[in-house]
Amino acid sequence: MNVAVLPKLSDLNDTSFNPFVAETLEYGEFTDTYERLRALRRTGDVQKGSIYSFFMNKENEALRGVTTHMVLGYDLAAMVLTDPVTYTNEAFRRTLGQSFGEMSLTMLDAPEHTRYRRIFQKAFLPQVVSAWGESVVAPVVDELVSKFEKRGSADLLQEFTRFYPFQVIYKQLGLDEEARKLFQKIAVTQTLYRSNLENAIDAGRKLGDFLRQLVEQRIERPTDDLVTHLAHAEVEGERLPVEVVVCFFRQLLNAGGDTTYRGTSNILMGLLINPEQLDRVRTDPSLIPQTIDEGLRWESPAMTSPRTVTRDVELAGVALPAGSVVDVVLGSANRDEQKFADPDRFDIFRDRKVRAFPFATGPHVCLGQHLAKVEITRALVALLERLPNLRLDPDQPKPVITGFHLRKPKSLPVLFG
Repeated sequence: MNVAVLPKLSDLNDTSFNPFVAETLEYGEFTDTYERLRALRRTGDVQKGSIYSFFMNKENEALRGVTTHMVLGYDLAAMVLTDPVTYTNEAFRRTLGQSFGEMSLTMLDAPEHTRYRRIFQKAFLPQVVSAWGESVVAPVVDELVSKFEKRGSADLLQEFTRFYPFQVIYKQLGLDEEARKLFQKIAVTQTLYRSNLENAIDAGRKLGDFLRQLVEQRIERPTDDLVTHLAHAEVEGERLPVEVVVCFFRQLLNAGGDTTYRGTSNILMGLLINPEQLDRVRTDPSLIPQTIDEGLRWESPAMTSPRTVTRDVELAGVALPAGSVVDVVLGSANRDEQKFADPDRFDIFRDRKVRAFPFATGPHVCLGQHLAKVEITRALVALLERLPNLRLDPDQPKPVITGFHLRKPKSLPVLFG
């Protein structure tokens, strides 16, 4: 892969800002997230306010002055997500859009969204994603596991899950070693629009300038990386505008990296605290797809998906004014006890007649969900094959998943062999 010539990525204006500390503060360290959401849902599936304000007891900077409601129940969440006329993705312009750019597929509605999504879908055909799994994901997973597989112990979060999806993205972008640390700092900062809006906007601008030059470079001088692949993808002679490609990659580290890292960590924890299920998956890898589905229901990659209300409407007896925002709380919907028996239990054998929507649903269902599942599958297969008798380290504190939005445990200490 040709990575010899790369544009220069500039640091934040506030070079002292530490996004990794700010990220922990923004998501909190709540251990009773679902208990609190369940108690709130019992008083009504639609509640005034945003999930950020509910947990953090302060205003979301990106939604300052906007009337906001939370949608907590499964049926109402499905109704909102599948009605793009009444509930549009305009809400993302106030949140992600301020730092990720307004031409991201997430921010767009029909007809632009429909047209561009067709091109993205062609670029992410199953055979293409599967090929990436072999050529990009597998070598990254192999390299990381090789560092600790002979030791007999490891922290799977600190030594594996927190690295592998980001390294996959770096390879897909063609980034060299020197560019990676600053790239991750800038990319994480742009996600902190709720509490550090000024830094998030600055980060989005810096990352956008870098990516714009990179995309234009790949248009003129194609290589074999993902940037080239998307810059040249087309349907019926139409290619994606440069700014749409730029916005896609701005969002990639969060959507393709951070959520995959947290999702893999949470699925591994679900298996490790249920060793009988771990043993079943170890002896029968065909159970991995349903294990991933259950893990992503149990802990959704992103807790919420906001929508803007286009007209005055009533939902579950609550008046929603036009222009207001509804916070569809996916994590709450996916643990709705009316739909999922014993919803807090991690159970890869549960009845799957009701489909959870960890990646949302409707016309804006996550485009990268198939790539995420390929990455998680590769990770689980490698760990279960190469770390015999994998189990939690009984001498270390039992891991606990914390936060209210992007959730994960702090560590996953294990023994094997």
